[in-house]
Amino acid sequence: MAERAHLYNPLTLAYLGDALLDLHVRTHVIMRLKAKPNTLHRATTFYVSAKSQAQTFDALVAESYFTEAEYDVLMRGRNAKSHTKAKNTDVLTYKKSTALEAVIGYLKLAGEDDRLQHLLERIVELCEEREPK
Repeated sequence: MAERAHLYNPLTLAYLGDALLDLHVRTHVIMRLKAKPNTLHRATTFYVSAKSQAQTFDALVAESYFTEAEYDVLMRGRNAKSHTKAKNTDVLTYKKSTALEAVIGYLKLAGEDDRLQHLLERIVELCEEREPK
């Protein structure tokens, strides 16, 4: 199953990864804040913005978090030629966030559910470390 997941276009993996990260973060924020939707949306945006994802990308690479296969997907995601334009951010930030999302999508399609859950939890931890008090 992992071999087939590796064959997907990194932008397709990122498409799936974006949805998975968003769902994980929304669930986390709802459980943590128990607030109104507008407050929940603002909190979620802090975690899933391209800027935040790029910072998380840098932190995870610095701590050598990724396996060799995951790192390969990460680099393919970062180097993928996207035909959409980055909104509200620079190209490098957008590429790093796409790379992180690609790994998330890859882990899901590879059936690596435990590793995926660990990565999603680590992403939340890193965001919370950066969260303004």
